[in-house]
Amino acid sequence: MTFPLSPNVTSQTLVPHYIAAGNECELFEMAWTRKLPLLLKGPTGCGKTRFVSHMAARLDLPLSTVSCHDDLAAADLTGRYLLKGGDTVWIDGPLTRAVRNGGICYLDEIVEARKDVAVVLHPLTDDRRILPLERTGETLQAPPEFMLVVSYNPGYQSILKALKPSTKQRFIAIEFDFLPKDQEIAIVAAESGLEPRHVAPLVNLAHRLRAMKGHDLEEGVSTRLMVYCATLIGSGLNPQDAIAAAMIEPLTDDPDVRQALCEVAKAVYP
Repeated sequence: MTFPLSPNVTSQTLVPHYIAAGNECELFEMAWTRKLPLLLKGPTGCGKTRFVSHMAARLDLPLSTVSCHDDLAAADLTGRYLLKGGDTVWIDGPLTRAVRNGGICYLDEIVEARKDVAVVLHPLTDDRRILPLERTGETLQAPPEFMLVVSYNPGYQSILKALKPSTKQRFIAIEFDFLPKDQEIAIVAAESGLEPRHVAPLVNLAHRLRAMKGHDLEEGVSTRLMVYCATLIGSGLNPQDAIAAAMIEPLTDDPDVRQALCEVAKAVYP
């Protein structure tokens, strides 16, 4: 069965689609104007990365995004010497390039990176706004066009992976959460092309599943997963198969929990 696409679907624009939940756009612009570092915190898939892309396009700024992980070291951000054509040459990392050239450097899930990353960021997040490069002997002064943005999911923090207060207090912060139902329906419909009346049951299901977080589920359904699910339905996939693939399988590997979630899905989206 093929579900009709929304008549409001248009070709992709230069500014990524984003619906503000509060004054986050105004705060971002103020942080940019006043050269303040920005911290975004909230659950996975709630729109943090899309928000940064939206604001970068809106302000017409270059954007360099780094997805942090366990092996990400300070040298991956600042740069290193590499062999090139028989010579040893210095290659800037993404943070150094952004400091040299201006623009936004966005470090996604900063708590996943190694501890030495925070040390590198500290001089950039106070009134000095400098990036010392010990290996080259340079000290780069960040231009007015440079902005540092980092994000993390507080729900995933542990004793071993937590953002230290001394680091958090170097940023202004914006807390993100999932949007109210009507706004989330609009977002999923716009991103997937599925009509809002067919998206609404998916959003209702997501709210039911999010209520199970901390009990049978470690994390709730993200807006991103709903977009995937709605895209599959709009492409002609059976809704229950789409829900299983995009909204249930990614959440759990436990067969009993998976079966229970499928029953909930059948009741909400028959």
